[in-house]
Amino acid sequence: MSRLVPFFAFLLLVALFGFGIWWNTRHDQREVPSPLIDKPAPAYALPKLDDPAQTVTREAMLGKPYLINVFASWCVACGEEHPVLMSEGQRVGVPLVGYNYKDEPDEAKAWLERHGNPYGLVIADREGRTAIDFGVYGAPETFLVDAKGVIRYKRIGPLTPEVIERELKPAIAALRKEAP
Repeated sequence: MSRLVPFFAFLLLVALFGFGIWWNTRHDQREVPSPLIDKPAPAYALPKLDDPAQTVTREAMLGKPYLINVFASWCVACGEEHPVLMSEGQRVGVPLVGYNYKDEPDEAKAWLERHGNPYGLVIADREGRTAIDFGVYGAPETFLVDAKGVIRYKRIGPLTPEVIERELKPAIAALRKEAP
């Protein structure tokens, strides 16, 4: 019997390896569950990119749902996502807030000037400290925040027209059904 223990241990390892492969083929590797979903967005007071003397707070944004889109001038994937935001940003039905992440303000402004600005408002987190509270892994990332300041959706990676139709618009529609 003791001679069979290594054989059964080997079978167990093969089964675990097989399960891991099966699991990874069935789930989007970019989909990282956020512990902030259905929790209040973290408190923030961040300067406007175009007017650093003015700050925007979580409290000032209460009252209407909005999207926060994390971007940076140094981010290659943000450049891929940007044309989608330019064409679809106004059609999603909620304000689009740009969240400039760990970027030099002049470079971010020049990037928006060169590529267009789909955002109604752009806030800047030059040091990335508030991004830590949001659980930002990198750029681009997008959060849907409801009128009460609760995060309802998070997307890691670029938004595509398919993601907007399949995930984002239904999440926004669900907010409208919840509203009194």
